[in-house]
Amino acid sequence: MLIFLVILLSLIIILFVYSVVIYNRLVSLKHALSQAWSNIEVLLKQRHDELPKLVEVCKRYMKFEQETLEKVMKARSSVFQAQQQGDMGKLGLAEGQLRQGLMNLFALVENYPELKADQSFRHLESRISQLEEAIADRREFYNAAVNRNNVRIEQFPDILIARWLGFQPGKLLEFEAGEKSDVNLAPLFG
Repeated sequence: MLIFLVILLSLIIILFVYSVVIYNRLVSLKHALSQAWSNIEVLLKQRHDELPKLVEVCKRYMKFEQETLEKVMKARSSVFQAQQQGDMGKLGLAEGQLRQGLMNLFALVENYPELKADQSFRHLESRISQLEEAIADRREFYNAAVNRNNVRIEQFPDILIARWLGFQPGKLLEFEAGEKSDVNLAPLFG
């Protein structure tokens, strides 16, 4: 009888310790996911702050391209709203629109040699390009963190602890179909 109680108590202790280990790993994944999103937010904020400066520099030279500049600023606003809402689907779409607007803007700059030569423009173009690359890197890191989190909370026995304690899956930051397809370079050489 005593051996049975010792075995039962040992199993309860082992089960409790194992549950604590699973819980701690899930918490670690949840915080890694939050950190990955925070890294993206920092870069989005920096780019958000740089875009109006770029548009202002371009306005000085590009009198007839107001529609393109307005599209960039509208897309910037959409990215900011989606970011504030934490809506990954809307953010992916807004990012696609912003990236397309910037590509159009930079393509139009070719028609304005004075703008291309402007020191402020070159600095802002370089800064925004660097931020775009950093955002892409951070997106990859974020999506990897989402994947690790989601796989873990769906695996047995982790799923038992995750459901019991309310751990939620993360949402991947996905892109619209246009961003995944090949870029049509013909208009740039027309």
